[in-house]
Amino acid sequence: MRKKQELFSSSQLELFTTEGAGYDVLRYISLPELLGKEANTLLYFMGRNLARKFAINDLEDLITIYDKLGWGKLELVKEKKKELLFQLMADSVALRLQASFTAEFRMEAGFLAEAIQKLNGIECECIEEINKRIHQVAFKIVYTK
Repeated sequence: MRKKQELFSSSQLELFTTEGAGYDVLRYISLPELLGKEANTLLYFMGRNLARKFAINDLEDLITIYDKLGWGKLELVKEKKKELLFQLMADSVALRLQASFTAEFRMEAGFLAEAIQKLNGIECECIEEINKRIHQVAFKIVYTK
């Protein structure tokens, strides 16, 4: 039987010091090859599962985690009754979109869906839209209940 794991706080991310291309090689070359044609779906659920491992108490925690994970600057840009619209921008996002490998943001989308579900207590899903021209990723959270 697996022992219940304690949640990571955003401040614990400071303990990870690795930088460089290693993350991108694993994320955009090795993982998709390993996961095959189901990579997009599996990465989305990997993101959701990863979000469950963090103590996310508010939107600021979520924004900090995105920054510390090197995913970019997450910003809530519009709030409607049944959906939220976020954008993700950063030099790292622009570089990933310009790279020779295919950059996707399914893990980030899954993480965001689970984090918002934890924060608001309402089931939701996340759809991402990549705008290469302005080097931005838009995430739309849609409440499903």
